[in-house]
Amino acid sequence: MDALVTGLIVLMLIFFFLGSGTWVFAGLLMVGVTGLALLLDFSPQRIGVILSKIMIRSASSWELAAIPMFVWMGELIFRTDISDRLFRGLTPLVNRIPGGLLHTNVLGCTLFAAVSGSSAATTATVGKITTSELAARNYDVNLSIGSLAGAGSLGLLIPPSIVMIIYGVLAEVSINKLFAAGVLPGLLIAGLYSGYIIYRCVRQPELAPRSSEGYSFVQTLQGIWLLMPILLLVGVVLGSIYSGLATPSEAAGVGVGATMLLIIVTRQFSWTIFTESLMGAVKVSCMVCSILVAAAFLSTAMGYLHVPQDLAHAIGSLGLSPYVLILILALFYIMLGLFLDGISITVMSLPITLPLILQAGFDPLWFGVFLVVMVELGQVTPPVGFNLFVMQNLTGHPIGRVARAAAPFFILMSIAAVILTAVPELALWLPATLFDTVP
Repeated sequence: MDALVTGLIVLMLIFFFLGSGTWVFAGLLMVGVTGLALLLDFSPQRIGVILSKIMIRSASSWELAAIPMFVWMGELIFRTDISDRLFRGLTPLVNRIPGGLLHTNVLGCTLFAAVSGSSAATTATVGKITTSELAARNYDVNLSIGSLAGAGSLGLLIPPSIVMIIYGVLAEVSINKLFAAGVLPGLLIAGLYSGYIIYRCVRQPELAPRSSEGYSFVQTLQGIWLLMPILLLVGVVLGSIYSGLATPSEAAGVGVGATMLLIIVTRQFSWTIFTESLMGAVKVSCMVCSILVAAAFLSTAMGYLHVPQDLAHAIGSLGLSPYVLILILALFYIMLGLFLDGISITVMSLPITLPLILQAGFDPLWFGVFLVVMVELGQVTPPVGFNLFVMQNLTGHPIGRVARAAAPFFILMSIAAVILTAVPELALWLPATLFDTVP
């Protein structure tokens, strides 16, 4: 059967099963089973053997052990006063900058992203404090909502990142190097956000009323002291990885231990926090791992159908320039982001897009960062933008208004993707420096 026809059939099956409201992992399994049974006439027994081998292989992946640990770490932090400490610690530092406390959204999300691999967790944790505080001080609602929705997506890019772990496993790329590659692009996006806030507030000072309250040098030092818990956790997790003392999976365990110790020292530990955070981590981790197993099965099914290889060959024969290919893939990922979450986008698309990227001569390490930026764009686009849902729950505003408020930050993130494509060293320089590799 022609590769294009086979690919279209698989694509229609994906949209049919996922569009019917089926759970993502179940929908992916049904697509794989249906494709093998109808298009290749595989018997149920043979399909079962393939699925069982994939389940065993996926369950045996040591790299995936980092996911539940990082999720648990974020769940523990979410249930303590660390987000409140973030706001109070950052306030003296940003008070004199045009935009004032709006920068606590960007800086708070940047710092929290360094201890949480989840975009939604970053948005919710920082937003539960800043949204009410900014509203009480008469800051512009749209700029407040938009900056938080955009900055919350940094949880996917700034390490540790669950999506990066998944990409590293599937693409067989070093997770350590991926984490390092995400740092500078993440800081670039944060800088673009803060720069935009400054620009808007210089032109329209009423968007961010300047506080008459001043902060002394001592109060500024006290603010830095309040940030020490989150800075300590960042140092423990990333320091153990980049120093070579721990793998990402081991660093995740160290991070959970450090977070637990911090909660005990600050006298916030309780059996309720422990059990609720653990159950939250179990639920999220089971969801992620079930999707990974289903996606691995679908990838194998598409391999039997020769969809990735044939499509890669067909597109390669078109003679597209590398940058035209990147543009097409960017539009493809933005379209997927309208309907799917980041994990699903990554595991479903990679068997098709990675061969194309390698054939075009792009570095798979760079593409991992580019892919995460594309996934971040999906976090702030309706109808299935998870950060938009979080902001709707936090503020009570309609999803349409939240999406419009986030639109400028979508554009800024798209600009960052263009810069990343034009200057790939932005992602490749730090891993090359830290791990003695040639980008």
